[in-house]
Amino acid sequence: MFEALLWEPLEGNKVRCNLCNFRCVIPEGRSGICKVRINKNGKLYTLLNSYVSSWALDPIEKKPVFHYYPGSLVLSFGTWGCNFRCRGCQNYEISRIKDPNFDFSLISEEIPPEEAVRLAVRYNAKGIAWTYNEPTIWFEYTYKSAQLAKKNGLYTVYVTNGSITKEGLDLIGPYLDVFRVDIKAFSQETYNKITPIFDFHKILESVIYAKERWNMHIEIVTNIIPTINDNIDELRNLVVFIRDNLGKKTPLHITRFFPYLDLAYLYPTPIETLEKIREMAISEGLDFVYIGNVPGHPYEDTYCPKCKRRVIRRSGFEIIENHTHGGKCDFCGEDLGIIE
Repeated sequence: MFEALLWEPLEGNKVRCNLCNFRCVIPEGRSGICKVRINKNGKLYTLLNSYVSSWALDPIEKKPVFHYYPGSLVLSFGTWGCNFRCRGCQNYEISRIKDPNFDFSLISEEIPPEEAVRLAVRYNAKGIAWTYNEPTIWFEYTYKSAQLAKKNGLYTVYVTNGSITKEGLDLIGPYLDVFRVDIKAFSQETYNKITPIFDFHKILESVIYAKERWNMHIEIVTNIIPTINDNIDELRNLVVFIRDNLGKKTPLHITRFFPYLDLAYLYPTPIETLEKIREMAISEGLDFVYIGNVPGHPYEDTYCPKCKRRVIRRSGFEIIENHTHGGKCDFCGEDLGIIE
């Protein structure tokens, strides 16, 4: 075990974890909500160390991130556990930890930060991403890895639920380039139908802070779950929030839900629903709204908001055509906000 970075001692040998916005108060011998940070003798420790549950060389588009070095490869790492318990989690095998006393070394590959960076360089990746489960709870590892990655000229990506505190963002902010965040709903009631959570406004505050304080590249994903978070008026409020606080060029990915786990009784999101939401988001002033998890759909491509020409054509995660240079449209010169 390694001592955690963000915590404070409390009376009665308790500690408060200050890494995510649950800010768990943890008694001696117990773990926080993520099950991978434990109070031992009045100090907070991480159980994850360099334990990797899965890793792969991915296109950046798979995250999905469409406006940051499109077409580049990113070496992606995941570990164990999560601080959310989403009812339809696609990665529950690695995210749901029941026993904090479990020895993760028995089921993990150990890849220290130095080796992770060496692997990225060896495989000609342009960046490193922490994904598959919530990277915030792996903070000590991702923090050190991000520092090493920047020294080696690699970009860095969090694929996150946005639960990290400002203290956490202030530590990793100088070394984190992309904050690809899920905003699962836009009301407390709807969020709680998907996963039990603290005040969801804390996520919105973290996203704004990541952009304004640390100039991170932001892309938003909302998985549209039928009968749960597909209310058009609530989604309009999300769109207005993105437009007014993050900028109209911020990509929004509205993705198709497929039945799984505790939500297996539902049906896949109708494509017509996704198209209706996209039409609304464009009419409210967002320039880039993508439809995801629908292979071959024309709105997985990028269109210039000024001349309306298709500037990036995709097939799955592969770029077939790219008519941008320096982040601008080749046809009319419009600044697309794409980092290349």
